Amino acid sequence: MTAAPGPGPVHRILVIKLRAIGDVLLSTIVTKNLRLAYPLAQIHYLTERPSVEVLRGNPFIDDVLVYDRKSMSGLGLIRAVRRGGYDVVIDLFGNPRTALLTRLSGAGQRVGFRFRGRSYAYNIVAEPRGNRVHNTEFNLDALGALGVAIQDRSIYFSYDDADVRCVESFLPPAFTRGSFVVCINSGGGWYTKRWGLDRFAALADHLVAEYNARIVLPWGPGQLPEAEEIRKNMTGEAFIPPATTLRQLGALLKRCTIVVSNDSGPMHIAAAVGTPVLGIYGPTDPLLQGPYGDKHVVVRNEGLDCLGCNLTSCPIGHPCMLGLSVETVLQGVRQLLAKNRITP
Repeated sequence: MTAAPGPGPVHRILVIKLRAIGDVLLSTIVTKNLRLAYPLAQIHYLTERPSVEVLRGNPFIDDVLVYDRKSMSGLGLIRAVRRGGYDVVIDLFGNPRTALLTRLSGAGQRVGFRFRGRSYAYNIVAEPRGNRVHNTEFNLDALGALGVAIQDRSIYFSYDDADVRCVESFLPPAFTRGSFVVCINSGGGWYTKRWGLDRFAALADHLVAEYNARIVLPWGPGQLPEAEEIRKNMTGEAFIPPATTLRQLGALLKRCTIVVSNDSGPMHIAAAVGTPVLGIYGPTDPLLQGPYGDKHVVVRNEGLDCLGCNLTSCPIGHPCMLGLSVETVLQGVRQLLAKNRITP
């Protein structure tokens, strides 16, 4: 037990963040701050199965609870949380389901954001700034409302020696330590966030010709054809790795010199493991959801009024991506190299 910044002792804490890998990863900025504030408390995270690996190995989390929509009803989830006997529940997701879950959790301190129709669920309410600050700061606002001092601003992604050995076992001999390895990640949860595969291929060829780059094309579920399409359209060589876990992907991204990526979970993993990232943006706002940290650069098709629209489908022909030239992205790569003093 430890004294809480607010009223009452705190033995058990639950943090709720569902859905996307990148969003869950950015929410890990709360973990060390919670541990510093409540050093003896049990800290649990509730998320959905695709994001569980993001939290595995986090030294400031004691357990990860999995919400599986296929096998668990809403009532079953409520019962599972109530059995946890939590003193504090922090809802970082804030949809109607997680708000209700927080309200019915039995926790004495229920923290969430003042979204329309949600405030009833919380007795500690943070003002939402998601449209003004980076997602990491949005998450920290919940801790601020709780009275937790912000002492650490790191996000956490963990992999181990076995993951590193796995990556080293499949990398081609040309990918030696010290070679200029460029990861090109063409994935993205929405089609509106994806730059063209033909343009990724042209960019990769430029990097091979200009820097003798070693190109690696990782892929996730359903994305192997995209990686193969990029490689097919290249005149140079590219390596497509075997299927990896997220933790193995983290080890692979750490092994790369730079990462060029659409706004996606792998982009945020790359930033979390410390690899410089060139983020390609259109419908999302890099000021709010950009790669976290000071190593990174973003490129957009500047001058469009619709940038940052946050739309998952485009009614005007997707100009943010279709109008973004290979030369613009290549200039972004050069800026990234200069910023990090990388000389291929």
